[in-house]
Amino acid sequence: MQVDLLIQARWIIPVAPEAVIHENFSLVVDDGKIIDLLENTEALIRYQPRVLEKLDQHVLIPGMINCHTHAAMSLLSGIADDLPLMDWLQQHIWPAEQKWVSEAFVRDGTDLAIAEMLRGGTTCFNDMYFFPEIAAQQAIAHGIRANIGLIVFDFPTIWADHADVYLTKGLALHEQLRHERLITNSFAPHAPYTVSDEPLRKVRTFADELDLTVHMHLHETRHEVAEQQQKTGRTPLQRMNDLGLLTPAFIGVHMTQLSEEEIACYAETGAHIVHCPESNLKLASGFCPVAACLDAGINVALGTDGAASNNDQDMLAEMRVAALLAKGVSGNASAVSAMQALKMATINGAKALGLEDKIGSLTVGKAADVVAIDLSDVETQPVFNPLAQIVYAASRHQVSDVWVAGKKLLHKRQLTTLDLNELRQRAAFWQQRLA
Repeated sequence: MQVDLLIQARWIIPVAPEAVIHENFSLVVDDGKIIDLLENTEALIRYQPRVLEKLDQHVLIPGMINCHTHAAMSLLSGIADDLPLMDWLQQHIWPAEQKWVSEAFVRDGTDLAIAEMLRGGTTCFNDMYFFPEIAAQQAIAHGIRANIGLIVFDFPTIWADHADVYLTKGLALHEQLRHERLITNSFAPHAPYTVSDEPLRKVRTFADELDLTVHMHLHETRHEVAEQQQKTGRTPLQRMNDLGLLTPAFIGVHMTQLSEEEIACYAETGAHIVHCPESNLKLASGFCPVAACLDAGINVALGTDGAASNNDQDMLAEMRVAALLAKGVSGNASAVSAMQALKMATINGAKALGLEDKIGSLTVGKAADVVAIDLSDVETQPVFNPLAQIVYAASRHQVSDVWVAGKKLLHKRQLTTLDLNELRQRAAFWQQRLA
């Protein structure tokens, strides 16, 4: 049988079923989907590939899913470091955005983020930012999968004047994008302290009608929780629950301030958490109790947050920090194993976005979103366990090849849809303006 692509690899970690590591296996791809996973010798008997990739020192994993980012903020990386969240946000980031954010800013910043993400093995990102139509346009142009947030604030910004305008524009964009193969949408109300009850009720209604997820910063800092309790008499979680938002379609980002009772209640709703360990550490926002959340049955995914608060979009690094931090916070060295960390970066993100039937594991019938990591570097030798080496030792610079829906977007460390020299020039242009 003739097929589009056959990838032979030293190891393949499909993620589902869990804890399986295939050695000297092949992944067979046709029409953008995985159609088989079998031993190398048998694969060459059964299939005649148009393209044969031999990756004898590599491990294949599902494409990683960056489940929370603000892609265009890559242009703000390093602009206001070493500050607490509200000072960083109100005194530095919001003023810079008010002055500089435009369609051109979002286009160039999103391209910069897409290049970084692809070179680090991310094949899908969940975005929340202004001019979402531009982020969608750039994702389509460069072939990466994206869930584009339909952002909502109460107050005016460069993109909209008030909550109803955000919602109107978001609904129009969703209608425009709904047939795009690699693009999905979430409603993205920014945070409890920036969106009032009435717009949130409308978000809930529209999300139910359109079967969309809702993606929101929540319980990010102790200050946020205390301030909201003082203003509303409820924690932000209680308020979201009272508004009917906490459902299996809700994605709460950060969630660093959670009591045992709140964890149990959140688990009952079926809502998801996106853990952003590096951003939370850098802003001293607190620690998401990941081990306790997982034990309670909550689906926990991983995100980098924007590069303005994290300084990079490196999902391999997020996996490592998430695993190590969970062990330290819980006092349990077995908490968040290497396999659990990889699940958080792949299938758990797919579940949060409602895409688990399409991506998140190297499973027959799913899209061929695939990442190859070269473990031959001295830094990852010897290889007793390729999974452990990925999570605890490998660097994003060892990501050699990336496919999205069977299309190769990174070939031997070279991007196929983006020009790095041009990107550097555009980044330098914005650096001069922002400086």
